[in-house]
Formats: sequence, C-alpha cells, structure tokens
Amino acid sequence: MKHEIIGNNLQMVKIDLQPGEGIFAEAGSMVNMTGTFTMESQLKGGIISGLKRAVTGESVFLTRFTAGDHTGFVSFAGTMPGKIFPVMVGPDKEFIARKESFLCCDEGVELDIAVTDRIRAGLFGGEGFILQCIAGQGTAFLHCCGDIIEMTLEPGEVVKVQTGLVVGFDHTVSYDITLAGGITTALLGGEGLFVTTLTGPGKVVLQSMDIAKLAASLIPYLPKPEVKVKSV
Repeated sequence: MKHEIIGNNLQMVKIDLQPGEGIFAEAGSMVNMTGTFTMESQLKGGIISGLKRAVTGESVFLTRFTAGDHTGFVSFAGTMPGKIFPVMVGPDKEFIARKESFLCCDEGVELDIAVTDRIRAGLFGGEGFILQCIAGQGTAFLHCCGDIIEMTLEPGEVVKVQTGLVVGFDHTVSYDITLAGGITTALLGGEGLFVTTLTGPGKVVLQSMDIAKLAASLIPYLPKPEVKVKSV
C-alpha cells in the first residue's frame, strides 16, 4: 500500500490500493476514490470493538474501501485545519492517541481503548479518561489541528505540554499532569492550572493548536442573534 500526503495545512492522504486490498476509515472522511472501488460500513473487530469506539466518541461503524479487481486510489481528509501523519504499529509497538485523531488504517490494524490510570490526568489532562489504542500490524493515519511536533524521548526524559496539545505517544511513554509552576503562575500565567507531562522512552506527537480553544477564541467575533422586543 502506497500513500501520498497532499497539501500543507488542509491536508488529505491519497492511498493506492492493489486488487483485493482494503482499508478502513472513519465514517464521512472520504474525499474521492476510483470509480471501481466499493465501500461498505462494517463493525471492525465485532460489536464489542464498535461499542468501545462509541465510548471514545467515534463512529460505531467504520467504512471499508476495497479495490476489487482493479488498482486505484482513495483519499481521506480530517475535520479540522491541520496535518496528517502515519503511525506504524506491530508486535510490542502500540500507539496511544487522542480520541478524535483517527482517520484510517490498514486492515491489519486493531483499534481499542486505553483508560488513563491516573485520576488527575483523566480529570485535568485535556484528553479525558478514555484514549484510543492503535495496535495490530500495519499503518494507521492520524490527523491533528495545526502543525505537528514530533520528538523521541529517552528513558526518563520528560516534556511538559499545554493540556489539549497531545496527539499521541508510544505505549512505553508515561502520561500524567503536574501543576503549571507556583500558585501565582498557575492562576495568572495564562497557561492554566496544569500542564501535561510525558516521560520517555518513546515517540511523542504534539499539535500546535487546540481546536476547542480555537473555537472559544472565535466566539466573541461571531454575530450575535438579534433580540426582538414585542410591543405591548
């Protein structure tokens, strides 16, 4: 399976499939495809996996695209301005990602949930208690908001991240939160009370923009509904 990521900040991924190959994608993410391709909604991994996906806020059903007897392509795009990047998984190599980042994956990739084992991280880490675990064998494509920041942490190396900006990390990385400096800094510094801490070893992927904060920043500039006063 060959792929090409097209665009700069409004990216889509074009995937070439050979006869008999297939790929699973999040419902509604398809941009275009070869006319001979077929698409069908399926419960990838069975009903239990579908229910687990529902817990993460994703679609219960995934859409399976197959090439049939001819080669061709299918393209997918995310739901926000940002980047798309591939994640390779295999034996003893799982990737933990934020719930809404999944875009599409090989048929050999398994999607499950990962529960945050620290209550404070679940409450204040910006990602909630439920994350998505990408396992199996193959390639998955994730999308983020804004630009991507990738780094590989050494054992014991720590990086602190503003809550909401973590896209995902290897399963070997430890995920927690800590206070953002002293009380004065936490209350008046503009970064919030907590920051997310990621401790190596393993790969970490961050995004430069939080869609929730972006939406909140636009609200003051949106037209306000007119209030009509009825005359007595």
